[in-house]
Amino acid sequence: MKLPVWDQGQWEAAWLVLWGFAVCVRGGFVEPPPSFALRSLTEGETRLPCQYQVQEDEQIVQVSWIKELPDGTKEHIITAHRTEGHTEFGRYSGRVRFESRHSMVNSALLILTTEESDEGKYTCHISTFPYGNFERKLSLTVWTFPISSLDPVVLEEGQSFHVAASCRSVARPTPRLTWDTDLPGQAQNRSSEGGVVSTHFSLHPLRSMNGMRLDCLVWHPALEQPRRISNRLVVQFPPDASVTGFDGNWYMGLKGAELRCESGGNPKPKNFTWTRDGKALPDGLTVDGARLLFGRALRQNDTGVYECVVNNGVGTRKVECNITVTETSRRVQEVIFDTLVMIIIGVAAGVLVIVMIIVIILVNRYHRRKNSKLEMALSKRMLEINTLSRQASSRRLNSVSTDPRGQNEDCTLLRLDSGMKKSLMSLEDHPIYKGSQSTLGGKWGTVCEGDLDYLGRPVLYQSSWRLWPSFLIPRTRMAVCGPQTSPPMLSDLGGQREGVTEGDDWGHRQDMLEVDEADCDTSSYQISKALLNHNNGFLRPKPHSNTILLHPGGQNI
Repeated sequence: MKLPVWDQGQWEAAWLVLWGFAVCVRGGFVEPPPSFALRSLTEGETRLPCQYQVQEDEQIVQVSWIKELPDGTKEHIITAHRTEGHTEFGRYSGRVRFESRHSMVNSALLILTTEESDEGKYTCHISTFPYGNFERKLSLTVWTFPISSLDPVVLEEGQSFHVAASCRSVARPTPRLTWDTDLPGQAQNRSSEGGVVSTHFSLHPLRSMNGMRLDCLVWHPALEQPRRISNRLVVQFPPDASVTGFDGNWYMGLKGAELRCESGGNPKPKNFTWTRDGKALPDGLTVDGARLLFGRALRQNDTGVYECVVNNGVGTRKVECNITVTETSRRVQEVIFDTLVMIIIGVAAGVLVIVMIIVIILVNRYHRRKNSKLEMALSKRMLEINTLSRQASSRRLNSVSTDPRGQNEDCTLLRLDSGMKKSLMSLEDHPIYKGSQSTLGGKWGTVCEGDLDYLGRPVLYQSSWRLWPSFLIPRTRMAVCGPQTSPPMLSDLGGQREGVTEGDDWGHRQDMLEVDEADCDTSSYQISKALLNHNNGFLRPKPHSNTILLHPGGQNI
């Protein structure tokens, strides 16, 4: 039968079970288990366990603790006898004791203050009756807490690559050291015997690095978290000086004036020297560290160049300030200046307003003159137009136009409405004599259609038909619209009615009185054609007292 393969943990668990079973059968150690190793720290209390379980017929007579030295020899630490009590030996006297007052029941050993020399192998020896002696061995490892230190180095601006800080630590086991910083540099670690380790951090020092963090971290198994040793980098540099306190408004009689020499640098400077124009200060001025106090009212002769010299042991700086003491306050000067500016602005605004008024007046006068000239030109033009119109009217009265449009207009005026026709027919009942003046037309009258006076009678218009030769006057026109010295007699019209019945009388008279628009247009065309055959298109009858105008009906007028 093949046995299963167990690992070390399984074998130890099986051994503990068998050991407990054996204890139940006969006496044995309850603790510590076999091959027990213990770890402890220096300066602390260390407990070495040892407890034996006896049988009913067995009793413990003596308990002893023994340490095995490196050379193989054994060293007794403490012994407890059932009847004689306990005894401490050698260098362990006062440093060790049993954990319990009943050392025969609980034989654990306590080392009150553990030292590095306590590290080694220990044996718990139990003497019983009647079964003899029993032993249990264990080992103790002693660790030490790290002992650390940090040594900062004071640097100066401008130095070459230099060590800025060193960190050192001693412990068992050997610790590990690191740096926690934002500085650009380089770390170098070193180790030596006895668990001693050190590290150095080097860099190029600048004034901007002053005060920056440069911490050392110590790492060790005895510590739950690394131990931090805080440190700030120190870089010394010369001061930067400046003079404050002068606001540019120092005037005669001002009290409480003072100047302050502000300075930086590392370390802070404490030595200040004040001078004026390279000479000693005038009376009434005192120096209080970085301040220069004027213990009196300012004078005109306090004007000058004040100089402050600062030294901080690393370097020296000099700064100057030019002080001017005026007769009056700058605020008063500003008020006067502001008043003058306001006056100037007011005067300028007034001048601008006056100029604008003058410009407006000149522009107004210019436009008036221009309008007057335009009105005169327009009046002159209208006079010329009126003169030309009168001349043209005179020429139209003395001449005959060949424009067909004018003739058409005359023909339009010659149209008779029904009222005019009835008036003409009513002439049959009233004999009219040749040469008499009639309501239908005067000596130069013309009867046209559509125009009535306030009594409902046709309106007579003056015409120039007498100036036209009789052969150019249309027959229908001469009957109605033509110029007459007197209105046509009904007897004349009656000659044309021969052979006409009385029933046709109204239709005949209507035919003779109506003027057709087409006939007027034809007559106008014939007149225009006749006029074009003469010089310049005009016909002017010669003035003669015996001028005879022919009627279309062949009668002389």
